[in-house]
Amino acid sequence: MNVKKIAMFTMGTRGDVQPYIYLAQELSKNDFQVVIGSHPCWRDLVEAANITFVPVGPDVEIEKEAAVIRGKNKNPVFSMLKTMNFVFKIIENSSEDVYHACTGMDLIIVSHAQMGAAEAEALGIETINVTLQTEMIPQELKEKTVTDRLFGGMIARQIARPYNKIRKKYNLKPVKDIGKIMSKQLDLIPISRYVKERNPYWEPQHIFTGFWYQEEKEYQPDEALANFLADGEKPILLALGAMAFEEKAELEKLDMFVKAFEKTGYRAIIQGFQKTLQEYKLPESMIAIGSVPHSFLFARCSMVFHHCGFGTAAAALIYGVPSIPVPHVLDQMGFADLLYKLGVAGKPINGNKMKEEEVADRIRDMELHYEERTRKVRELSEKIKQENGLQNAVELIRGRFSRP
Repeated sequence: MNVKKIAMFTMGTRGDVQPYIYLAQELSKNDFQVVIGSHPCWRDLVEAANITFVPVGPDVEIEKEAAVIRGKNKNPVFSMLKTMNFVFKIIENSSEDVYHACTGMDLIIVSHAQMGAAEAEALGIETINVTLQTEMIPQELKEKTVTDRLFGGMIARQIARPYNKIRKKYNLKPVKDIGKIMSKQLDLIPISRYVKERNPYWEPQHIFTGFWYQEEKEYQPDEALANFLADGEKPILLALGAMAFEEKAELEKLDMFVKAFEKTGYRAIIQGFQKTLQEYKLPESMIAIGSVPHSFLFARCSMVFHHCGFGTAAAALIYGVPSIPVPHVLDQMGFADLLYKLGVAGKPINGNKMKEEEVADRIRDMELHYEERTRKVRELSEKIKQENGLQNAVELIRGRFSRP
C-alpha cells in the first residue's frame, strides 16, 4: 500500500497547536503518515499524541512572549498587532526549516498562520488550508464597492507583506492578499455549522467540517483534583489560557476573581496564575491546577470563565458548559460575542478593564439565566457531537488523493 505523507506546521500557543494534533491523530488512524512542525517547546505535547514532530524555528514560549507584549500594550488592537508582528517574524525565520520538512511530502496542510504555503509551492507540492478565524476568508464572490477595493486592498496588502518576504526567498511572485496563497482546492474550517453560518460570498472550497476534538478517556486526575471534585457541588472553572500566563505576578487580577467567587458562594478551579500563586493562599473552596484535558474538566464544572480563544470557546460548546467570556484581544472578542449571541454565555467582560463587582454580577446574571443557557449549550453539544468533524475532515483530505 502506498502510504501518503502529510506535513502540517503551526506556531503559537497550545490552542494554536492542539487542533492539528487532533487532525494528525485521526489521519494516522486512517493510514496516513503525518508530521507536525512547530516550536521546539511543543515536542513533548505532539509526541505524547504519538505523532512525529519536527522542530521549526526558535525555541520560544509564545505564552511568555505574549505576556510581555500584553504588559506593554494595554490597547487590545495594538496588543494583537504587536503579537502578530512577533509571530510573523518567527514564521519568516522558520521558512528554511519548513522547506526541508516539506521535501518528499505528498500534501502540505497549511495552517491558519499560512505556514508552509510558499514552501510547498516552491517544491510543487499540493496544499490544502485550515482556517480557524473565518474573518480571514476572502469574500471573492462579493461585488466590491470602490471603498471595499480601496481600504480592503490596503489592509490585504499589509497582511500579505510578511508572506511576500518568504515568497521572495523562493523566487515566487508576490501576492496582493493571502487569498491568493490559499488553496483553491480545499479549506477546512473546524467549526460547527450549527455555531456559524456559511458566508454566501465564500468560494465553494471553504467547508465547515465540525469541531475537531478527542475524548481523552484514559486521563486520570491527580489525587488533589479528584478529591476536590468529589467533595462538593460542581465548581466554577477559571481558564484564561495564555491570558493567565504572567510576565509578572498579577495579584490584583487573581484576588478579584477569588473574592468574587467567595462573595457569590462558589467553589472554583483555577488554571494559570502560577507566579501569583507561589505566594498566594487560596481558600479551601478553591484549587489551583495545571494542564488538564478540556474533555475531562469542562463537563465537571458548572460554568466557565474563559478568554474565548479558539480552544476554550470550542470546548465550552462541545462539552455543554455555559460561559462567562473574558476576552483580551480582537479574535477572542469575536468568539465571545458569538457565544453571547448564541445564548450560551453571559455578556463578555472586557479582560483589560474588569472589576471584582463586575465578575460577581456576571455570576449572578448566570444564576438568573442558568437553566436556559445550559439547555441551549447542551442542545448545541449534542448536534456538534453528531457532526463527526474529524472524520469529515479526513474524508475530504482522502478525496484529494482519490480524485481522477
